[in-house]
Amino acid sequence: IAFLAVQLMLFKNLHRFPTTRFLPPPARCNSTWANGEVEPGACEAGIIYVYDLPLEFNHDLVTHCERLCPWYSFCPYLTDGGLGRPAATVPGFSAIVPNASMPSWYNTDQFPLEVIIHRRLLSHRCRTTDPSLADAFYVPFYAGLDVGSHLWGLNATVADRDRAGTRLLEWLTNQTSFKKSGGWDHFITLGRITWDFRRYYDDGWGTNFAIRPGMANVTRLVIEADRLDPLDVGVPYPTGFHPRTAADVRAWQRHVLALNRTNLFGFAGAQRSGFKDDFRDVLLEECEDAGRAHCRSVDCSGTKCNDNATTVMNLFLDSRFCLQPRGDSYTRRSLFDCMVAGAVPVLFWRRTAYDQYRWFLPVGERGKEREWSVFMDRQALRVGNVSVLDVLQGFSEQQVRRMRERVVEMIPRLVYGSSSDGLGDGMEDALDVALSGVLKRFRRRRRSIAREEGAWPRSRALLLLWSLDAST
Repeated sequence: IAFLAVQLMLFKNLHRFPTTRFLPPPARCNSTWANGEVEPGACEAGIIYVYDLPLEFNHDLVTHCERLCPWYSFCPYLTDGGLGRPAATVPGFSAIVPNASMPSWYNTDQFPLEVIIHRRLLSHRCRTTDPSLADAFYVPFYAGLDVGSHLWGLNATVADRDRAGTRLLEWLTNQTSFKKSGGWDHFITLGRITWDFRRYYDDGWGTNFAIRPGMANVTRLVIEADRLDPLDVGVPYPTGFHPRTAADVRAWQRHVLALNRTNLFGFAGAQRSGFKDDFRDVLLEECEDAGRAHCRSVDCSGTKCNDNATTVMNLFLDSRFCLQPRGDSYTRRSLFDCMVAGAVPVLFWRRTAYDQYRWFLPVGERGKEREWSVFMDRQALRVGNVSVLDVLQGFSEQQVRRMRERVVEMIPRLVYGSSSDGLGDGMEDALDVALSGVLKRFRRRRRSIAREEGAWPRSRALLLLWSLDAST
């Protein structure tokens, strides 16, 4: 009887663990013909080769997912290729999302982007299995999952944090394609902020993976980039919205625009007792001073917001603006949750959005940033020269509507679709935008190299002619 009880318990909990076959088999749904060639005209932007790495660098990390986080099991967040469990399993979520949109929503963590992108690229229409045909080479190393398992371990050493990255680069730098280019046509996803991969001294934080010589030319898609490193490209954090088709996106856009929002602004965050004069405290006071008629806040201390995604999403769906201070680093997933909900972000650091996600957000040009966001002087706010309520009440209903429409228009570029074929109907999601940027970058580099190689023989010929003239 005891044996049967154990078997029943295992069966009931089986769905909680990701299958070891968490990724689709290669080359089933792409444009690669049987001989390795890509269907003509299907991929004018470029062809991608995905390295088949030793299992220790990706597959095994997911298989042993119970080791990835010291506080809770990360396994549920790695189901469905990193999307997580359907949001229908989250208490109360079905009450705030229309039934037609529920299949597009998942309980997604903020750190599984390496798995999400790998899954999509394996069945991408422009993937080739022949490296000689490739314009870009993808390295599916789950560096973020790996280092995340060592960041807070009591007995974790520097060697533990660096081991997998060191072994990966030893393998990668010995590949023919990498040797040929030195890595300038290679790219990788880093599913944590860049500072987790930039340890300069042994007593520092994280791993040194991003600053090792083997990574010197590799483009990195990372949820928070170092703005001084051109090889770091900031990409959106994963949200819980993973539409299957363009029709799913349009249905959600119509829904969030039609909502009657009762809050002028909202704030989801937690007070941090270890930080003196933390700016979040200022915003919580601003919300309290504005009163329940204008502002509502959600306490995210501990894992409250991770455990109850419904509360945060409900706040953003009911708010016209959402306050987005920096998090523990400059960026927050909350920025993207807010925008997917159709609320206008209120920013206090340029590095939270404007300087981070240039491929995805309208920035740089005069007035572009004001179309979809509000930027406030945090120092003026801190000393009481302005208030959030006064600034936001200064916008007319028509202005708020236009900003919200602009935010909602941007939603496809901020989310990762669930279909291996993308959203379709000409609509680009965040992965499409990222790949377009990467391939464009590599084309420019290839043209630059061709010009340099063409200039060298010409300069040698001119030098020879000059020497002949000089000798006569």
